[in-house]
Amino acid sequence: MTASRNGGELIVDVLERQGVRHLFTLCGGHISPILVAAEKRGIGIVDVRDEANAAFAADAASRLTGVPGVAAVTAGPGVTNTLTAVKNAQLAESPLILIGGAAPTVLKGRGALQDIDQMACVKAFVKETIEAHHVSALIPAMERAFAIAQRGVPGPVFVEVPIDVLYPEELIRGWYQSSGGSGKKKDLPAKAMDWYLGRHLDKMFDEGDGTRASGPIPARAAQPLGPIVGQAARMVAKAQRPVLLVGSQAMTRAPEADAVASAVARIGMPTWLAGMSRGLLGRTHALHMRHKRRAALKEADLVILAGVPADFRLDYGRVIGRKAKVVTVNLSPRTLVKNKLPNLPVHAEPGRFLQELGAHPLIGGLSWPSWQRKLQERDDARDAEIAEMAKQDCGEMNPLAVCQAIDAVMAEDSIIVADGGDFVGSAAYILRPRGPLRWLDPGVFGTLGVGAGFALAASASRPSAETWLIYGDGAAGFSLIEFDTFARHKLGVIAVVGNDAGWTQIARDQVEILKSEVGTVLSRTRYDLVAEGLGGRGFNVTELSQLPEVLREAQALARQGVPVLVNCHIGKTDFRKGSISM
Repeated sequence: MTASRNGGELIVDVLERQGVRHLFTLCGGHISPILVAAEKRGIGIVDVRDEANAAFAADAASRLTGVPGVAAVTAGPGVTNTLTAVKNAQLAESPLILIGGAAPTVLKGRGALQDIDQMACVKAFVKETIEAHHVSALIPAMERAFAIAQRGVPGPVFVEVPIDVLYPEELIRGWYQSSGGSGKKKDLPAKAMDWYLGRHLDKMFDEGDGTRASGPIPARAAQPLGPIVGQAARMVAKAQRPVLLVGSQAMTRAPEADAVASAVARIGMPTWLAGMSRGLLGRTHALHMRHKRRAALKEADLVILAGVPADFRLDYGRVIGRKAKVVTVNLSPRTLVKNKLPNLPVHAEPGRFLQELGAHPLIGGLSWPSWQRKLQERDDARDAEIAEMAKQDCGEMNPLAVCQAIDAVMAEDSIIVADGGDFVGSAAYILRPRGPLRWLDPGVFGTLGVGAGFALAASASRPSAETWLIYGDGAAGFSLIEFDTFARHKLGVIAVVGNDAGWTQIARDQVEILKSEVGTVLSRTRYDLVAEGLGGRGFNVTELSQLPEVLREAQALARQGVPVLVNCHIGKTDFRKGSISM
């Protein structure tokens, strides 16, 4: 290998060919050649303050772009710091690539700096672990990672790359030679060690057949669905009270989001959206129902679960009426039959299935006006209840009214990042994503702390869009330090903190059931001042009348690349009482 083609550049060859636009990282000597090579090729380096946020950002980037997101972190604690974020990506079915540095190949297991058994640590959190301990293995390892991450049920892949495989060959040979001492006559054991190291380095730097990075690796081939789509179409045509649930897995092919939205509109069934599918139909589509899903599922005679598992969010399938016919569409054979046996299991991409179902001749022109009207009346009634609750006096600002104020000013291209418990749970009822791929939440793992990483990826991936980070005050503590990153990279994120001085979602049930608030009390911290100290702008809002003007000023600053935090002092309501999940 020549000095100008080190291992870092070979890895970047693959990133470039696969369409990766940003590399999320926290610097470390083990991975420096990757970062330098990526910068030279024009791949954006977004360097964070905590490795977890690099992995969270890679997760969000994959969801928004359809290209696996990539994070590179240093060895040992750099890798272990990402584990919660990597597990979140696994459960959210995001095709993330985590590149981890490692100790030099000849020193592994001998007590080198930050040397641990990373493969064992990471194994349960990823689809596969891949070692690249020779230069010739770098490109095949990375291309394999991209293929595996997108194959079947998408998910994260870990690639371990030792430090001596990444740096220029001349430099590495110099390191090993200098470590053996100089200026002394060598005895037989020393000569033997020199011979061993020489042979080891020859093998390590042998580029083999000169493999070069190939073109983009497709996520998967589309399988024929004709007969099974026909069966589903006949079930839809016979239904009197159909319900369609669309989940994150329907957005696996992000570039096809608009096509999926058009298909759902053609199918014409009353539709509830979850996870990454929130916003799929815009904010005012007549088919989109937002409330009273449980009641609709109890009454429905046909339920299509398109990428929606029958887990705790559907009461493990029990919320669906016993007489209803069920069509389940999922990439996971296990999820197809978990908790609720479907009448028609469809092992396929939900997004592609919906597109084919929408194009079926039996589907065109179907409608269920009385059923639709009944559901819409319930939806409207619930919206009216929420509007009345938003007017209630709760001491500080009403959290529902705060969410209404945000929704009123939010731009049509906005991306909403949700990170929190009680306040964010309330926001989910009120904030209306304006279109597909404009809502980011952690997913089934319910991880607090995703906010800053997700917002980083959103703002970097779509710089012309507004990025709104809706924080609970508890969740904000996990990643507020990344305001430094927002400021350094001129990412105009608008963060709104619902500050009620507590872990309110937990306190609701803990206090009522166990009669103690221990561990659930926080302070009315001035998070706005923290943001100011980290290079952003902060606003402290205690009166609802101040909020619209503050939000508009925040939007103006964000357009200039200035990150903003609005610290909203909110009171407590009974809106989400009894929200504990099991």
